[in-house]
Parts: sequence; C-alpha cells; structure tokens
Amino acid sequence: MNIGTRKILDRSFTAVGIGSIITMALALMVVVVPISWNGVGAVFFTGTVEHRKMLYAEFNRGDSQDLSSEVASSERYRSKVYELLSTFEAELETMAPDKKMEYTSKYSQVKIALQALLGPPPGDTAPMLTRFKYGQTRWEKAEERLHELLYESKWDNSNPEIMGKEYFVSRAVAFEGTSLAALFPYVKYNIEKMLLPEFTFYWGFITDSSVDSHFFGGIWPEIKGTFFLALGAMLFAFPLGVIAAVYFTEYAKPGFLNSTLRSANSTLAGVPSIVFGMFGLAFFINTLKVSESKSVIAGSLTLAIMILPTIIRAAEEAILSVPKTYREASLSLGSTKWNTIPTVILPAALPGILTGGVISLGRAAGETAPIIFTAAVSVGSAIGLADVFSSPTPALSWNIYNLASEHEAAAQIRHVQYGMVLALLTIVLLLNLSAIVLRARISKKLKG
Repeated sequence: MNIGTRKILDRSFTAVGIGSIITMALALMVVVVPISWNGVGAVFFTGTVEHRKMLYAEFNRGDSQDLSSEVASSERYRSKVYELLSTFEAELETMAPDKKMEYTSKYSQVKIALQALLGPPPGDTAPMLTRFKYGQTRWEKAEERLHELLYESKWDNSNPEIMGKEYFVSRAVAFEGTSLAALFPYVKYNIEKMLLPEFTFYWGFITDSSVDSHFFGGIWPEIKGTFFLALGAMLFAFPLGVIAAVYFTEYAKPGFLNSTLRSANSTLAGVPSIVFGMFGLAFFINTLKVSESKSVIAGSLTLAIMILPTIIRAAEEAILSVPKTYREASLSLGSTKWNTIPTVILPAALPGILTGGVISLGRAAGETAPIIFTAAVSVGSAIGLADVFSSPTPALSWNIYNLASEHEAAAQIRHVQYGMVLALLTIVLLLNLSAIVLRARISKKLKG
C-alpha cells in the first residue's frame, strides 16, 4: 500500500470516528435535554396558593401569617364563585323536572371541574384522600383544569373514513339564560387572583417523602433506597470480583476447570436481568431465607450476582495490564507471590479496578428487573440502616416504571416521573464522573 492511499484511509477513518462521536453526542442531547428540562420542572415551577397550603399542612413548612393573608385574599374572589353556585342550585329547584334533570347532569360536571381546580368548597367535609383536599398546586396544571372547566370536549365522527377529531365547545353556552352563565367568564378573568401563582423553588422534592402516592411531596425514600441497594451490591460483589480476578490471572492454570469457570462468567454476563430477579426470589428469599419477604439485603445480593461478571472482567484486565517487570522485581527482592499481589500488583491495577467497580455501581443503581421481586415497593417511607435486613424500599428505577405505566393518575404527575429520571441520571453520571476523577488521582499518585 502506497503512502497516498494510506493517508486517504487514515483520514477516512478519522472522519468516520469524529462523525460517530458527533452522532452519539447529538443522540444523547435528544434524550437528555427533554429529560433535564422537564425534570428541573419538578423543583422549579410556578406554584399556587394551594401548593403553599399543602406544604404548611403536610410538612409544617412556610409562614403561617403570610399564608393566612394569601388565603384570605384568595377567598375574597372564590366566595363569588360559591355564591353563583348557590344561586344556581336554588334556581334548579324552581325548574321543571325535565329541565332540572338536564341541567343537573351538566352542573355536576362543572362542580367536579371546579373542585379539581380550587379544591373543596368551604364547609365541606374534608376528603379522606390528600389529593382531594387541595386544588391545583402547579400553575400549568391549573391552566389545564381551567380549560376543562370552560370547555366541554366533543368528537366529530361525521367522516367514517378518518378517525374522530376532538373539538371543544364552551360550557357557558349550555347554561345561557341561567345564573350560572356568569360563572365561566368570572373564573377565567380572576383565576390568577384565586390561585395566586408565584415562582417556586421546591427543594423538598429531593428531601421530602411522597404524600398520597406521589401526588405531593418528594422522592427522598427512592433516592435513599437506590443508594442502599447499589452500595449493598458493591459490598458483596467488589471483594468477590477482585478475588476471582486475582485467581484467574495469578493462580489458575489452563485446563478444563479454568475454561469452565471463564465460560460460566461470560454466560452470567449475558443473562437477562429479569432472570436474576427470579433467581434472587427463589434462592435468597425462598431458599436461604435471608429475609421473610422483600428486603434491601435480598435485592443487594441479587444485584451483586448480576454485576459480578463485569467487576471480574474489569479487574482481570486491570491486573493483566500491570507490567511483568513489577512482579519480577518484587520476586527478585525475595518477596513471595502471596505478598507481591496485595503490595505490588493490586495497587498498580487499582485505577482500572476502581473504574470497573464504579461503573458497575452505576449499573446496579439503574437496574429495575432484579429488584422487582426481591426489594422494591411502589410506595413507602425512607428506611434506616437497621431496616435493610427486613424491609423493602422504594427505588428510583422501579418507581419510574411504576409511575409512568401503572399509576392511576400518570398524566397528572409527569413532573414527578421526569424528576425521578433526572435524579437517577444525575446519580449515575456522578458515579461515573467520580470514577474518572478517582482513577486520575490514583494514577497521578502512583506515578509519583
């Protein structure tokens, strides 16, 4: 191959490499930017007076005097709404039975929409569920509820060749000629005075526990549970992985046993994660009885088995990268092989071993399937260190799936879902960044 052709090929490979990096960066931006934008909205948003009422009632947070002043200001405008409702209810009693039946059905929808927007009216019995005790706590959700109050959704199915199209009809038209017709423009033009929206920095999203299945509150139990599960997995997997790597590189001899163990390790690395979850349930809980049912210890052991092949492989490659002259120098000075490994080989391989360990830690933090049957619950309080042997825990990965697919009001708590995803991504990125920094510092220290 002549020099000209080689230069062309080198430049082509360089261009392909740069193009691949740019493509991956753009793909990452497409995924991360929407998650970050929506996730930040769980902490920074426009909150209403209902949010401040919830914080004071559920978490005893806020100034009572300021809140009382805001509530009084809000109630001055809300009182007109309830007067219009009372007037219309009295008017209903004077209507003919057929007319009354027609308006009653439509009026019930208006009351439901109003209660969702502003909360229960004064004097009503407090609802059992927390979600019904308050109106809309976030301004963007309040605007959606306002639209539902002002307009009725209908579908146009006149064309059989296409799917039905949704359109909206003003509810005020249905009550034209009654006292309730004045309600809709009044709410529309005074909604800000009734809800008093203002910019809110809700740091409690990270430090608070959830209230009423994540309708309110934060995600601290999920963050704490994720750390417990991931760190617990590393406590079991990291020492075993390093010991296994030392055996493979320093003591194992070519033969049937060695090839069988390596094949088993490679096979274990390719097993689907859901299989590890079933194995953890069958072995750690039902057979070894490490706990009566789901627990952090059972989930950590399951995650440890799952990440063990990765740690073994990373540690093995790190040990093999240590120059043979290190071993030869240590042995020539009279040191034994048993002493050379912990004093010479492992310190030199430590940057690579730690990198593999921290990357495995990030994987353990983000796994869902292995903890479904062994450790995770949908709703729960933050557990303490003493509870890891007997109690299950919420975890970010499982709760993200649960809230997005199985929650009864998934569309209403999108900000919680995105906030959880952003928190999990941040944890994993910080773990990987710590691996890079740790490796650089140890390498610098070893080089002197």
